[in-house]
Amino acid sequence: MVAACGERGRPAPAPPSATSESPAAGDHDLTLNHNGQERTYLLHAPPGYDPSRSPALVIALHFYPGSGAGIQELAGLEAKADKDNVLVAYPDGVAGGFNALICCGNADDVGFLTALTDHLVQTWHADANRVYLTGISNGGDMSFRAAVEGTGKFAAIGAVSGGYSGKLTTAETYVPKSPVSVITFIGGQDRYASTFQTGIKTWQQRLSCQPSPKASGVPGVTHTLASCKDGSEVSVYTLPEMGHSWPGATTGSLADSSAGLSATDLMWEFFAAHPRKA
Repeated sequence: MVAACGERGRPAPAPPSATSESPAAGDHDLTLNHNGQERTYLLHAPPGYDPSRSPALVIALHFYPGSGAGIQELAGLEAKADKDNVLVAYPDGVAGGFNALICCGNADDVGFLTALTDHLVQTWHADANRVYLTGISNGGDMSFRAAVEGTGKFAAIGAVSGGYSGKLTTAETYVPKSPVSVITFIGGQDRYASTFQTGIKTWQQRLSCQPSPKASGVPGVTHTLASCKDGSEVSVYTLPEMGHSWPGATTGSLADSSAGLSATDLMWEFFAAHPRKA
């Protein structure tokens, strides 16, 4: 979904040579050639980064118009990554957006995310069974698209103020071919709230999921957890007072620090509990 946030893309870094990319702790501005185009991304490797331990990988996708730096500021993933020895990648969409389910652009972003995953598994020794996608707005929509079309690559996704909708999703067969678990956060004041709610219900129906209510721990916030026929799970948080935002974020244009829960904390726990299923 499109968010009016005015985030500008960061300048593209100079492409490194193949020999200059040396896996090490710290923040790295990197490029990956995909379909003849240099795609840029920021990679955060924690201080305890140890390739021999095969760290998990989280790929975070920004809103439109935006950049990897925008969701890096918003999501606050790095404190978690530093504690748990996890790699976090922040790709830049082409012209500020990803070719997701509703918009933005026409780049082969599923192919790019698949290629990026393969590269980080091969070069940075990420654990192929613990690769996760998260995103907000356009990035949340892109997470759903990659979950369906990037067969076998992603163990789970975390969609914040994003959803499963649009022309592609009208086909009953447009669901993952292998299990992908989902955690999603929907604001009741978001103008796309009904679209997101319909989309996640459709997703669960198609995958024969059985949602049941769970305690959210926050007054007014509802939580359902569903077990699905393919072995995946779907966790849905609905925050009636929240708009098109990232709950619990304290910085960034789409932050909602008063939401009562932290999407980052909850999805991190969810990802850790959902490695890729065969």
